Amino acid sequence: MGRRLQDQASAYLRQHADNPVDWWPFGDEAFEEAQRRQVPVFVSVGYAACHWCHVMAHESFEDPETAEYLNRHFVNIKVDREERPDVDAAYMAAVQALTGQGGWPMSVFTLPDGRAFYAGTYYPPRPVQGMPAFRQVLEAVNEAFTARRTETEEAAGRIAAHLAGAQQGNRRLLGPLDMSAFSPEGSAADVSAAALSQAVESLADQEDPAYGGFGQAPKFPPSTVLRFLQLHARADSSTAAVAAGLAGRTLAAMALSGTYDQLEGGFARYAVDRRWAVPHFEKMLYDNAQLVRLYAWWARDAAPADRRLALRTALDTADWMISRLQVSGGGFASSLDADTVIDGRRVEGGTYVWTRSGLEEVLGAEDAGFVAGLMDPESGAVEDGAFTLHFARRPSPEDEERWLRLRPRLARARKARPQPERDGKVVAGWNGLAVAGLADAAAAAADLGDGPAADRLLDAARAAAAYVLDVHVQDGRLLRTSHDGAAQGIEGLLEDYAGLAEGLYALFAATGEVRWYREAEWLLATVEERFLTDGLLRDTAEQTEQLVRAQGTAAAADPLDGPAPSGTALFAGVLLTSAAYTGSARRRAMAESLLTHAALLSVRAPRAVGWAMGVLQAAVAGPQELAVVGSDAAEVAAMLAEARRDGGPGIVIAPRLLDGAQPDAGTAAAADAAVTAGARAVPDVPLLAARGAGDGARAYLCRGMVCARPVDTAEELGELLRGE
Repeated sequence: MGRRLQDQASAYLRQHADNPVDWWPFGDEAFEEAQRRQVPVFVSVGYAACHWCHVMAHESFEDPETAEYLNRHFVNIKVDREERPDVDAAYMAAVQALTGQGGWPMSVFTLPDGRAFYAGTYYPPRPVQGMPAFRQVLEAVNEAFTARRTETEEAAGRIAAHLAGAQQGNRRLLGPLDMSAFSPEGSAADVSAAALSQAVESLADQEDPAYGGFGQAPKFPPSTVLRFLQLHARADSSTAAVAAGLAGRTLAAMALSGTYDQLEGGFARYAVDRRWAVPHFEKMLYDNAQLVRLYAWWARDAAPADRRLALRTALDTADWMISRLQVSGGGFASSLDADTVIDGRRVEGGTYVWTRSGLEEVLGAEDAGFVAGLMDPESGAVEDGAFTLHFARRPSPEDEERWLRLRPRLARARKARPQPERDGKVVAGWNGLAVAGLADAAAAAADLGDGPAADRLLDAARAAAAYVLDVHVQDGRLLRTSHDGAAQGIEGLLEDYAGLAEGLYALFAATGEVRWYREAEWLLATVEERFLTDGLLRDTAEQTEQLVRAQGTAAAADPLDGPAPSGTALFAGVLLTSAAYTGSARRRAMAESLLTHAALLSVRAPRAVGWAMGVLQAAVAGPQELAVVGSDAAEVAAMLAEARRDGGPGIVIAPRLLDGAQPDAGTAAAADAAVTAGARAVPDVPLLAARGAGDGARAYLCRGMVCARPVDTAEELGELLRGE
C-alpha cells in the first residue's frame, strides 16, 4: 500500500509507507483520483517528531479494518507539515474556523477539488470524553458526502469564503509594495519608536513573574519576541532596561529548566507546565537554531553572573545540533522524535527522564542525593516515579561546579539508552537560521576567548551553507527539502529564500568571505522575481489549484510569526540588511513597507510579530553600517568584537582582512542593477568600496552610506559607537 511514500524525502511520510491505508502524497494525482472515483479526500497532516501523530497512526492507520474503510470510501493523502507548510496553513485555517482550535495530527475532509467541508485534529479509536471515535467520524463524513452532497458543497463554499476573508486581511496588514512611487516621508521607521516602547510595556504586563516567559501553560520558547527585546535593549529608549530584564529572565529560566536538555544541550519544543519543568520532548531544528543565536547575544550583553550560563547554553546547544542533527554533507536534519522505542513500544521522553534509583546506579547514593536535591523531582514528575532534570533554583558556584563534574557521567549513561529517531529531512530555510545561529555563536565564543569553539562552529556554519547552496539550488531556484543528499519536492517558500539569506549575511559578517554575501543577494533578487506579483507578496512562488480553491483566493503572505519567524518578517529583515550593504533606497523602502503590520500589531499582539518588531527596531536605529578593513588580523578582530559588544540594534558589519591585494569594489548603483537582474555573480560589497586600512586596521561607521571619520583602534570605535 505504501509504495507511493517509501521514497519520499519526508521521514513522516516514510513512517507511514507500511500502513494498510493506501496513502497518496499531496498533489494533482490524488485529487484527480478522487474526482474519478467521486469520493471525498481525507488529508492527514502531521510531522515525524509528533507524539500524538504516532498515537493516532498506531490506533487507526495501522488497523486493517479502519484502513479498509478509508481505502473504500476516500482518497487518503498524507502530508508532512514541515515539508508542505502551505498545505498545513490552508487546512489549519479551516480546522480553526470549524473548531476554534488546532493542532497535530490534523484530520481534514475535502471535496475532490480540495475545498474542506469537515475537519478536526486527533480522533481516538473509541468514543471518549465526548469525542467521537475516528470510525464514527469517517462514517458520518461519508454519509454527508454521498447522501447530502448539496449541503456538503455549500459548507465547503462557506469555509472557502471565510478563509478568503483571512487572506484579504493578510494583504491589508502589509504596506504597498509598488516602489515606483515611493516617498520616504512618513515611512514606518520614522513613526515607530513609540510603538516599540509600548510593545515592551505590553510584554512586561504579560510576563510570568514567578517562572519567566509570557503567559501560562503551555509555554513555548518565545524566540522571535526575545530577539526583539534584545535589540530594543540596545536602543536609545526609556524602555531599553525593561526589555533587557524581560529577555534575561526568560533566557535564564529556560536554560535552567526541563525544557532544556541539561545533559547534552538543545531545547524541546515546549513545556506543558508553567514552570518549564516537563517538556513535550521533540527537539526541533528551527527552535534550537534561533535559541543558539539568542544565548550567544545574551552571553555578550549579560552581566558577569549570567555570562557563563549564557555562553555554555549557546555552545552546548550548538554542539548538540552538530552531533545530533548534522547530516552527511553538512546540512542539518529537521528534528528528533518526542518518543523513544523501548521494548517495542513508543515512550514519550523515554530517553530523557530519570528515577532516583537510576541516578544512584550511575552516581552512587551521595552524588545522586545531591543531584536530586539540586533538581526538582516533584514538579518535573512524569509517570512511574520518573522525572525530568531541571534546576529547582539557581545553583551556587560551588553547586554548579559539582554538577558540571557529575554531568558527563549521567550523559554517558543516557547515551547507552535507546535514542529517539531523527527526521533526516533538510529544510532550506531552517538551515539558514542554523547558519545564522552558529555564525553568531562562533563570533561570541571568539569575542569571549574560546577560539577553538569559534572555529568549530564556523566550520559547521560554512558546511551547512555550502550544502544548501550545492544541493537545494537547481535550475536557478531553491528547493525546500532534501533527503540523503538529494533535493526533492516543491520550490522553497518565502521563508526558505529569506531564511537562507539571513544565514548567509550572518556568515559573511562573521567571516568576511564574500561568497556568502553574493549568494544572499542572489536569493533576494530571486524573491523579487518570483514572489512579488502586482505588488502582492506571497509565501509561495507557485500555488496549487487545490489550495487556491480551499482558500477561496490566491494566498497572500502571512506576516505573523509561528515558532519560527514568518517569511514576510525574514524578507523584510534581509532587505534592510541588503540596503545597508548596498545603499539601495528601493530595498530599504520595500523593507519598511513590509513592516507596516509590525507597527500596527506591536502593542495589541506583540508576540505574533516579534521578528518584524526586531527588524523595525533596527530600521528605527539606522541601522548602523560598519566596514572594518585591515591587514592585521588581531586588530580587525578587536574592532569586530567592539562593534558586536557596543553596536546599536541590528548593526550591519562588513569585514575584510587584506592580503596585500586591493579587492574589487562595486557601487551601490551597480549592486542594485545586478540584483534586479537576478545575477548570482553580483558585484562586491559596496559598503567596502574604496575603504583603505593604513598599516593596521580601520573602521568606517556609517548610516545611509554617510560615514563618520574613520578610526584606527578598537577603543576609538567603541567611543564612536557609544556616541562619546
